[in-house]
Amino acid sequence: MLRRLYDWCIRAAEKPYATWLLGMISFFESSVFPIPPDTMMIPMALARPDRAWFYAHVCTATSVAGGVLGYFIGAQLYDSVGLWLIQLYGYGDKVDAFRAAYAQWGAWIIVLKGLTPIPYKIVTITSGFAGYNFWMFVALSVVARGIRFYLLAFLLNRYGPQARAIIEERLGFWVTLGAVLLVLGIVAALYLF
Repeated sequence: MLRRLYDWCIRAAEKPYATWLLGMISFFESSVFPIPPDTMMIPMALARPDRAWFYAHVCTATSVAGGVLGYFIGAQLYDSVGLWLIQLYGYGDKVDAFRAAYAQWGAWIIVLKGLTPIPYKIVTITSGFAGYNFWMFVALSVVARGIRFYLLAFLLNRYGPQARAIIEERLGFWVTLGAVLLVLGIVAALYLF
């Protein structure tokens, strides 16, 4: 099953709708969707290392735009949609601690959590809920998400063919490692506050 999904992503990189799909995943991951765009960006950039930088542009722009939606959900719709999303991901009892941390560490929280596998939507919604300065939030989101996606683009552009051979040789291992890192990131977020 993993091989078919991986092969589909590799083939999809050649399709005209692939970039749109990548952008949609990146946008919704920052506000409501649980799957990070890396799951699609990596196979697409492995298939087309020459387009890795373009994929980083798309992911950064759409992730920040999705973050603005997440911010709006937190600022305007927290009592309905925002609270439901936060509770859906198991962070309901952590919001007050997260909100209090914004008073002292807001910029660091946005940047550091934007770089990690912790779901970014938690940061965007809570930033709106905490009333963090909107323009500062946008600027810090551009920095955090840009570093994440451009670093990935650099690695995939530079080492794409070698990385593709290594990944394809042991696909199950790399997918498992990625899933473990994602789960560890979520668990760390749950217990850091």
